[in-house]
Amino acid sequence: MCGIAGEVRFDDSFANASAVGRMMEVLAPRGPDGAGVVSRGRIAFGHRRLKIIDLSEKAAQPMTDPDLGLTITFNGCIYNYPELRKELQEAGYRFFSEGDTEVILKAFHKWGEACVDRLHGMFAFAIHERDTGAVTLARDRFGIKPFYISEDGKRLRFASSLPALVAGGDIDTGIDKAALHNYMSFHAVVPPPRTILKGVRKLPPATVRRIEQDGTSRERRYWQPVYERREEDSGLSREQWRERVLEALRVAVRRRMVADVPVGVLLSGGVDSSLIVGLLAEEGQKDLMTFSIGFEEANGEKGDEFVYSDLIAKRFETDHHKIFVPAEDLMGHLPDTIRAQSEPMVSYDNIGFYLLSREVSKHIKVVQSGQGADEVFAGYHWYPPLMGSNDVVGDYGKVFFDRSHETLATQLSGEWMADRDESFELVRDHLMMSGAATPVDRALRLDSQVMLVDDPVKRVDNMTMAWGLEARVPFLDHELVELAATVPPELKLADQGKGILKDAARQVIPSEVIDRKKGYFPVPQLKYIQGPFLDMVRDALTSQKARERGLFQKQWLDQLFADPAAHITPLRGSELWQAALLEMWLQAHDI
Repeated sequence: MCGIAGEVRFDDSFANASAVGRMMEVLAPRGPDGAGVVSRGRIAFGHRRLKIIDLSEKAAQPMTDPDLGLTITFNGCIYNYPELRKELQEAGYRFFSEGDTEVILKAFHKWGEACVDRLHGMFAFAIHERDTGAVTLARDRFGIKPFYISEDGKRLRFASSLPALVAGGDIDTGIDKAALHNYMSFHAVVPPPRTILKGVRKLPPATVRRIEQDGTSRERRYWQPVYERREEDSGLSREQWRERVLEALRVAVRRRMVADVPVGVLLSGGVDSSLIVGLLAEEGQKDLMTFSIGFEEANGEKGDEFVYSDLIAKRFETDHHKIFVPAEDLMGHLPDTIRAQSEPMVSYDNIGFYLLSREVSKHIKVVQSGQGADEVFAGYHWYPPLMGSNDVVGDYGKVFFDRSHETLATQLSGEWMADRDESFELVRDHLMMSGAATPVDRALRLDSQVMLVDDPVKRVDNMTMAWGLEARVPFLDHELVELAATVPPELKLADQGKGILKDAARQVIPSEVIDRKKGYFPVPQLKYIQGPFLDMVRDALTSQKARERGLFQKQWLDQLFADPAAHITPLRGSELWQAALLEMWLQAHDI
């Protein structure tokens, strides 16, 4: 896991290695163990390294194979690289390193861009072909690894974070109105290719893009699971589905144990992370380090779930670490948390993951985490009402959207309001694509391929990599997801959600963790904004920069300041925090 950056020129100019260097400075926390730049004519690749697999300098990047004429800069981890390496060796390839980076190079040489179909893991990479001058960009199936792009016709730049691209210079930092509409309506999710800035785009997940020497390019999506039932599965019992899911989970967790350093777990106390701990214990992992975090309660809402994480830690005899964050520490670290975000992310638990990652990184470099289980196995409250929906687009919007297009028009200043209901149209188009059998299937596909990518997954990557910590997410093993997509929706919705996953979990972990009310990463101080937190967000939204930008109508802001707790979105978010977070993020990055 690392940070990547680069520039590709389409004219006769040399690539700007200085710009790549500036981008790498911003990416330094992602890769504290090493840095490298390869600059040859119209191509410059940069890399910041976090040593996880093959700790020697033979695996340093950017990596060039002179015999094959290929250079790569790669961020991520390929879990099946030993198997691929063996297959490539049998095909006659010789290796000079022991890690996964060189395996991608050889795989690309043998299978071309189709090599991505064989990769199990998380990845974002760029490969330059010496003989053709072409550059291939690729991103993993769920966008677990970020890939930001800026292009102007004469050159293309890429980086692992949006702020890194801005640091490289020559970027249009104007606000994208359609992205702003997404941010304010689609619960702060801004799907690819857009970002909040006009001049920065994202390579979509499960996408390969090939760019020829003259700048022409083509892009293709290489993976799309089908959310339909298979005829051959029609006779399966609930118990048989349970066993299939449990075995796929065991494989997913086992795959993510590959490392030359210890692997721990971020343990919230919920069923998802607890199940990961139990499965690792099944695999025989001893002295497993687990980590939990808690905050002060606010407005009567508890700020930790230590009772459940303690239960799991005791049951599986883990080396457990509890981190408690008092209110004054929370406020003191909010600015750094916001700076660590590649894009503005409104979820309260950003600060939780940021501070948890800080402590975890003092002990280990790799953790497994439970993100994705709710989107894959239907754990959220908005899925059951969709079971009999005759209007999946409208019904989904009612439970997920923070506000309607009409309401947004009373909150954004007129110059920033999109002409069309960008968010509704985006969600409608995705929900109504073919390949999903029921309204619940359609919602699960949208959430796992769009919302998940630019909310939970991005959040975990940004917050962990701010401290040089690699997070692996077994619930997003693509073979597990392909299986889950075929499970009948009624089995996923059973037992108040995630029924079939809970069935599997009962074979591994205590029922007390399974049969509890669903919890979230609680940070109540940011939900019920008051005292110094209210002063902080008011200062941001009334600052000179905010007034000059003029994103929001003053009357709406005054209503929020007067009674923050009265303005909560359908997904229990603070409208005031949503507005303030965007302005604070822009100011944190000098935009």
